[in-house]
Amino acid sequence: MFYHQGCFAGGMVFRLAKDLAENNIDARVIVVCSEITVVTFRGSDKTHFDNLVGQALFGDGASAIIVGADPILGLEKPLFELVSTAQTVLPNSNGSIEGHLHEVGLTFHLCRDVPELISKNIEKSLVEAFKPLEISDWNLIFWIMHPIGPEILNQVETKLGLEPEKLSGTRQVLAEYVNMSSACVLFILDEIRKKSAENGLKTTREGLD
Repeated sequence: MFYHQGCFAGGMVFRLAKDLAENNIDARVIVVCSEITVVTFRGSDKTHFDNLVGQALFGDGASAIIVGADPILGLEKPLFELVSTAQTVLPNSNGSIEGHLHEVGLTFHLCRDVPELISKNIEKSLVEAFKPLEISDWNLIFWIMHPIGPEILNQVETKLGLEPEKLSGTRQVLAEYVNMSSACVLFILDEIRKKSAENGLKTTREGLD
């Protein structure tokens, strides 16, 4: 029931859309991410503080994007290029972030060690993903990071020594809309697109130049 839903789904659906577009001639795949978190709202419970944290961090959101391969020049204007995809499972992460569906709705369970768990493993995951592309400087790549919460962004930024502007789009979306689960990634892409247009740039200047 939770396949391709929740925080991780925003990135996962890009991988699926890329595969569909590249393996079906002239295909254009519409990716739609829609999340309603009102089902998590309930009274505070001192015995389940993590559920209250989830209610404070998450909000509703919906976004869509079209993914294709071999664009028709003069007719289509691609904004971003999806070069490769990868995924990894962090060790000892089972149960760190959970959603339980009950008759009364959905309950969130977030462990306090999630920021440390992600920041401790982020560089190893990046090395595995970018080794085929011979990229090892994390300030040279294009950053669209799902904004689980501000503490995770802070720890990842510190761990990798990222320049502040690398996560500026992510922080902007988190500040304005909070965590919208899968929809966040598309919101951040659009935030970067809008900033590029406002600055009069010919491209997004992220991953294309």
